[in-house]
Amino acid sequence: MKDELRNVISGKSKVRDGTIIQAAACFLKNSAATSQVAKESKHYKKQETKILKDFIIQNKLWVPGINIDQYVSEGAEQKVYLEDGKHVLKLNDGIFYNSWEDYLNNLLLHNYFFPDTSYELTGFLEDNEKLYAVVKQLFVKATTKTNLKEVKDFLTENGFLNTRNNDYYNPEIGIILEDLHDENVLTKDNVLHFIDTVFFIEAEFYQD
Repeated sequence: MKDELRNVISGKSKVRDGTIIQAAACFLKNSAATSQVAKESKHYKKQETKILKDFIIQNKLWVPGINIDQYVSEGAEQKVYLEDGKHVLKLNDGIFYNSWEDYLNNLLLHNYFFPDTSYELTGFLEDNEKLYAVVKQLFVKATTKTNLKEVKDFLTENGFLNTRNNDYYNPEIGIILEDLHDENVLTKDNVLHFIDTVFFIEAEFYQD
């Protein structure tokens, strides 16, 4: 599985709705190779944003606007809008991540593990000098409250160990999966739907 995921992250293998995400991530990665700013620097993401805007312009990925009348909710990391009754649009500024590349890798990992609620990157939007990724996702209407023990059992069966509260870690792969509370994992007709995930890649991911 680790090799499969490495190929997805590098853009060598396809993943559902991953084409534009992979292209943007590879663009940033290639640009970072010539950067003089360390990834740990607080200025790194600002530099990335400038580079990402070049990618957006080249690929005509600016989203002209969002219908604010379709506003649903928002959290620390994103704003959610209904699109057509079957899908939602989520505006995310990547606040949980030190880099845009890490945020895009998170989308790719989500699409690999949870293709039924995959993210489709439709473009980007700038509001009040802040850049947002605009992703489209299937709208899931819960029929029952999610049992977090069922979430834990499901993830444990798939190699993710519960580290604390609603956070998990897969030691075999080197991936952290966080924030899986009952608003980010919905239950519809007795099936779990992971709609908001926060993936982080550890150094172990790149080690054989």
